[in-house]
Amino acid sequence: MRRTHTTDLTHAVPGETVRLQGWVHRRRELAALTFLVVRDRTGLAQVVVREDDPAWGAVPPEETPVEVVGTATTSARAPGGVEVTAASVTALGEPAATPVVELWRPTLDAALPTLLDHAATTWRHPRQRARWEVAAASLHGFRATLDASGFTEVHSPKLVESATESGASVFEVDYFGRPAFLAQSPQLYKQVLVGVFERVYEVGPVFRAEPHDTVRHLAQYVSLDVELGFVESHREVVACLRDVVAGMVAAVHERAAAAVERLEVDVPVVPEEVPVLHFRDALRLVGAPDDEPDLAPAHERALGAWARETHGSDFLVVEGYPTASRAFYSHPDPEDPRWSRSFDLLFRGVELVSGAQRLHRHADYVRVLAERGYPAEPFASYVEAFRHGIPPHGGFAIGLERWVSRLVGAANVREVTLFPRDLHRLAP
Repeated sequence: MRRTHTTDLTHAVPGETVRLQGWVHRRRELAALTFLVVRDRTGLAQVVVREDDPAWGAVPPEETPVEVVGTATTSARAPGGVEVTAASVTALGEPAATPVVELWRPTLDAALPTLLDHAATTWRHPRQRARWEVAAASLHGFRATLDASGFTEVHSPKLVESATESGASVFEVDYFGRPAFLAQSPQLYKQVLVGVFERVYEVGPVFRAEPHDTVRHLAQYVSLDVELGFVESHREVVACLRDVVAGMVAAVHERAAAAVERLEVDVPVVPEEVPVLHFRDALRLVGAPDDEPDLAPAHERALGAWARETHGSDFLVVEGYPTASRAFYSHPDPEDPRWSRSFDLLFRGVELVSGAQRLHRHADYVRVLAERGYPAEPFASYVEAFRHGIPPHGGFAIGLERWVSRLVGAANVREVTLFPRDLHRLAP
């Protein structure tokens, strides 16, 4: 018999036999009735078991995987107006142990450490699942937008012989008796692959050994990286980023509408042109000293509020960060090399994206590595690629978990991370 998903039960013909498979979400035993709620990946369905039904007295504990075979019956009180009666219930595994939280309740009021310690179970809660459904839809929109624009998906090594930007904040590992590092980003690889495919993107984990213990940082997160060739300036990269974010938002509407409704997400509108502010003007706007090398979180919040009030936008691009404070491969502004052709995208007052036009000439890399005091050897194969014709290019990276946390209004990025890794956590 074909399986019926819970959301399809509403289309069942009354009186026909249906077959559900899922988990026992809720079990309520009364004197002459047992109400059973079955949960599958699509939603919830109500099963009514009476004394003369095959399943009477045999309904397993909550969270046990089961198969239910019974009759579709119209009921105004059931989800979707249809319930299952005259049911047989077969456990598809051992009786489940009682979870640490009651997953049938509308919300989870457990502390975050409890949710994380028992993530394999607590992610089953419909509101928890909805958060990752938003993430999955965002990933689809990211890929679909870039695929439609002629990009090629690539995957770079996560074990590398040198740090991406410097020797700091990397995890060192033993690689067959010699040191290697977990990649901070695919940056160096995606740049040289522009010389192959012109336009590339990657979805994958990155690792940062920074001892941050904040609500917005993780030691491992999913990075959505993009690099495109034959650009004239970083503004073309910003335009690409705008289209990508708009594609992610559209996919959230299309593929995660139920999750958006369940979480009451305020999905942003992406303007046709995102407001742009130069870094020096941003400092003045927030009352920061002119020699500040970067924006502090408080500055980002103030700028986010300004963008919302002045432009009606949840997004703001800040461009022209000091060249000396950005990665060595960032292209300086030809008109004033003190400022770089780099940018950040702020989303609701938090940095979401960093990007830039990159250097693309071999001589510039030799010079800038020497000026910054970086040893040449760890970057030799990377720099060598620029001797063989890499076009003007630029790119950006979006942190998936940070995007989702801002989108759903989570107070802590760990709330939207399936199994977070941070300063303290290596399990589950």
